[in-house]
Amino acid sequence: MTEVEGVIKFDCEHEHVPLERQNIAELRAWREVLVRLGMLGQSAARYGGYGFGNVSMRAGDGFLVSGSQTGHLGNPGLEAYAQVVSWDLGAGRIVSQGEVKPSSESLTHAAIYELSPSIRFVFHAHAPEIWRGAGRLALAVTPDNVAYGTPAMAAAVETLFPEHASTGMFAMGGHEDGIIAYGETADDAGAQLIYGFVRAKTAEFSL
Repeated sequence: MTEVEGVIKFDCEHEHVPLERQNIAELRAWREVLVRLGMLGQSAARYGGYGFGNVSMRAGDGFLVSGSQTGHLGNPGLEAYAQVVSWDLGAGRIVSQGEVKPSSESLTHAAIYELSPSIRFVFHAHAPEIWRGAGRLALAVTPDNVAYGTPAMAAAVETLFPEHASTGMFAMGGHEDGIIAYGETADDAGAQLIYGFVRAKTAEFSL
């Protein structure tokens, strides 16, 4: 059975306040690219009409992440992002602020940022071609019995490293079409998704 998208599965202590101005130009640009590729957004024909996909970047001692169920918005500004200021992976707890609550995948983003200070951007996309072709693409895959946005998913992410740390992308076995890409720059993370998509499509055509 397909999981319902967008359901926050961690304890979220959120303060509803406007965020201080900061530069999110790269994040907005890559969000728009992912929307155009169908890897982020909201559609009545996909996932029961719920929003899907999210993007984040390091900011201060935490990270800035797109808000829960904001996939339908067209190139939104800072009002559609939340600042995650602290977290506890084991307890499944996030502390955040902003005009919207953080993405339901925020705990997974936090787990990735904990892996290395060189990781500065994390993109969660919904890419069926990459997800179905994870084996052919030799991608690491989290266990198919681990649900998105949970402490178990955060722990599963940790088990992929350091062996797969340099790959920059992995599939979420228990989260339909879920792909995570990350990197030191936004272009690093985004390029992983585009390259993976092209490789997956090429493999499909060659079968």
